[in-house]
Amino acid sequence: MAILVTGGARSGKSSFAEQYAMRVASRGIYLATCQPYDDEMRERTLKHQLDRDESGFKWETREEAYDAASLLPQFARQFALELEAGIEPPVVLLDCLTLWLTNWLLLDEQQPPADKRLAIEIENLIDAIHHYPFPLLMVTNEVGDGIVPAYPLGRIFRDEAGRLNQRIASLCDRVFLVTAGIPLELKSQAFRWEQL
Repeated sequence: MAILVTGGARSGKSSFAEQYAMRVASRGIYLATCQPYDDEMRERTLKHQLDRDESGFKWETREEAYDAASLLPQFARQFALELEAGIEPPVVLLDCLTLWLTNWLLLDEQQPPADKRLAIEIENLIDAIHHYPFPLLMVTNEVGDGIVPAYPLGRIFRDEAGRLNQRIASLCDRVFLVTAGIPLELKSQAFRWEQL
């Protein structure tokens, strides 16, 4: 079961995803993709970890800036073995896809054109999500509602994030848009061409 949670900055999407996770499993793995580049980001990351620790839910936090695509198949194998032994698999919460994308974009910017890996990593992530058999929640940002960025890397990011969100949403059982702390489930309300 894959679920995508999207929304703007400070919309409440991560809080909603965490609350949702607590209702689908008794424990969770939190894949945090943020790389704290400065003191403010380090403090913010630490606060989020403390909030999770105080939630009463058993989270294992993994700081993984790049490796979500390789970790999901590893988790699937591990949790399948645990399930055979009668151990309920944890929910995995990947927060967030747009930071994951940023990490790869910035890494790609430092590489020669022949060594760029973003497209490959996106395909690897899509494949890993598609084949992941256990509860998986992903948080992403809806970045296309603002102005067109004035610089090329910003436009590339906006376009890649939009395409990534569309592809992952198509794989998910449920997609939520969170605005002002209010979650709306989108897939059940989506227009379908056969309705014409």
